[in-house]
Amino acid sequence: MSKIDERLLEILVCPVSKKTLEQVEDELICYESKLAYPIRDGIPIMLPDKARKITDE
Repeated sequence: MSKIDERLLEILVCPVSKKTLEQVEDELICYESKLAYPIRDGIPIMLPDKARKITDE
């Protein structure tokens, strides 16, 4: 798992909802828009069409 720098995580927001993100393993999660953005080789892929939809589990 690649840990995103805390300073970067503070400024990154979901491009859909503009809300904060939380890193869970190799994804950045937006609970507002229910999207999980992948982190590949330490780089967050912040494209909505590359995000995985999450469900309430």
